[in-house]
Amino acid sequence: MNWLRRLRPSNDPEQAADGQRVSLLLYVYLAFFAVSLLTNTLGALIPDIIHGFSLTLTAAGLLPFAFFIAYGVMSIPAGLLTEAIGDKRVACASFLVSLAGSFWFAARPGYVNATASLFLIGAGMAMLQVVLNPLLRVAGGAENYALHQTIAQVVFGAASFLSPRLYSTLVTSLQKEQKGPVFEALSRLVPPSLPWLSLYWLFTLANAAMLAVTLVCRFPRVTRTAEEAAGSLPVYRALLRKPLVFVYFASIFFYVGSEQGAANWISEFLRRYHGCDPQTTGAYAVSWFWGLMTAGCLVGMLLLKLFDSRWVLVGTAVGSLVSVSAALFGPTKMALLGFPAIGFFASLIWPITFALALNSVKESHGAFAGILCTAIAGGAVVPLMIGRLGDYFGLREGMCLLYFTFGWSIGVGLWAKPMVTNKTFQWRRSRVPGAPSRPVS
Repeated sequence: MNWLRRLRPSNDPEQAADGQRVSLLLYVYLAFFAVSLLTNTLGALIPDIIHGFSLTLTAAGLLPFAFFIAYGVMSIPAGLLTEAIGDKRVACASFLVSLAGSFWFAARPGYVNATASLFLIGAGMAMLQVVLNPLLRVAGGAENYALHQTIAQVVFGAASFLSPRLYSTLVTSLQKEQKGPVFEALSRLVPPSLPWLSLYWLFTLANAAMLAVTLVCRFPRVTRTAEEAAGSLPVYRALLRKPLVFVYFASIFFYVGSEQGAANWISEFLRRYHGCDPQTTGAYAVSWFWGLMTAGCLVGMLLLKLFDSRWVLVGTAVGSLVSVSAALFGPTKMALLGFPAIGFFASLIWPITFALALNSVKESHGAFAGILCTAIAGGAVVPLMIGRLGDYFGLREGMCLLYFTFGWSIGVGLWAKPMVTNKTFQWRRSRVPGAPSRPVS
């Protein structure tokens, strides 16, 4: 807890400033870890929730719908709220809302409460992410922003990798009546038939701890850049008159739908078609999906220095579709490899599509980014559509919807015409004097 002491004033102004920046960076990384922990466990929980509440696939699909529709609904209002009341108040409100959601479901388990709980948690996390990126830029310095963004994404990915494993450890330990003060306390709080509910008690504690840390933390004054500013209503109206904005909105919508449509149904698919235990094999498959997504981002950093981002986008989308085919139609071993491989290949679709979108307009990047973040609602709609189709035709057939959503990204890579392209290594080659070089960002 030494880093918390650095939040207190020091007699040395330079030392105090450096200590505050370090503490603020640690706070932002910790907050990213919390966001990922609360966000990316649902896929592992789906089979248990279906069994615990006797749900159809459509009803189960409403759970990620509630979570991600909150992201879509809150993205723009949260940006406006930060400008009205400040970053620290919004960060505190985000953890308070998420705390209410997790405690509500943990204390009163039920399908309706689960849906409402996930909406509140999603709303809280949407509010928090609006605060974190500008705060990271200020804490680490604009000149180091790319480095700290990469570190934050690695932290986010690590939590995504660990969260399904945490669920698996909790559930199996409670079922085996593991001894220890933590497990004994949780066993008294959760019904024997719903051991996975223990995860929401831990989420409640995590939200309470983060709320306390946020209250202690001293936030600097954040002046948002053009890319971070929420924008005014006339700016949004002007953007919404442009067909290109709707096309890129659809692109983000379908990508997030693809990501969540795969992640949320992995464990249930493996249970239905391959007889895998969702509390062990299924949870670990979800864990590797998120883990390889982080690894894919690191590999992608090199690829984007070698090739035009549009061709990298086409290649990763094709790789995602090949992985979908292996996962849905291959034997058990191939399915266990195919689902994580989807995460590996899909990892670059979001950042490339987002960059292509912003590089296709001259101004109002902050407002445009807010519209694109609203498209995160695709993570609500596509899993629900898969569940609905799964009730009628079977889950495998429902997941074939991923061919369309991932296929859309191939189209984006082929027709996108950004005003600037990603900067790549310039290989030594002969060039006609005076010939124009490739545009770079």
